[in-house]
Amino acid sequence: MIRNVIGSVVALVGAAAAVVSPFRAWYEGRLGRHYRIQDLFEGITDTGAAVMGSILLPFLFAAVVALVGVVLRSRLAVAFAGVVVLGFTVLWMVRQGQAAGGLTVGGEGSGVQTGVAIAGAGGLLLLLGAALMSGRRARPRTDRTAPYPPPGSDHPDTWPPTQEPGPAAQTSPWPEREADPYVGPDSRDDQETRSYPTQGEGPDRRRPPNP
Repeated sequence: MIRNVIGSVVALVGAAAAVVSPFRAWYEGRLGRHYRIQDLFEGITDTGAAVMGSILLPFLFAAVVALVGVVLRSRLAVAFAGVVVLGFTVLWMVRQGQAAGGLTVGGEGSGVQTGVAIAGAGGLLLLLGAALMSGRRARPRTDRTAPYPPPGSDHPDTWPPTQEPGPAAQTSPWPEREADPYVGPDSRDDQETRSYPTQGEGPDRRRPPNP
């Protein structure tokens, strides 16, 4: 849990740095959003670019992918975003070096400037965030057709879903005795009632035996 939080924070910082970098100077005072995307594949030119047609577009895409990866705790998505940012940054450096005859880092608005450093740092932070995140743990797959496994031989009387041992349903090998359908008074009650003398009967009123 802590690794996911730390990795998510680092990844979000890297995504924010990648989005901010095109608005900073990249080379000799020229902002990164002034470079067209096709210039990265065809060669750097002095032609300006629209905001959504500049190098800002792939960085925005990478930031969205990183945000989705953080929400879903997907290390692969965050790492992919870092690769996109670093890939376009390196590609720009190659094309700019070809156009200028080499890259230099100097002061007072000459050479490579802070925008490139921020973009590179953003890509590295995205990769670092992906490495720090623990990702989502795969849940064990359960069989829907048999949600409860059959009881083993050591617990033959267990019953799902509690899996608690209970009394056996039948402990005798013989057929189970059916209940008596008779619901009237018990025959034993009749015998006990007949044992008492009725009215008009008693030891004094018994008929004498016949001679």
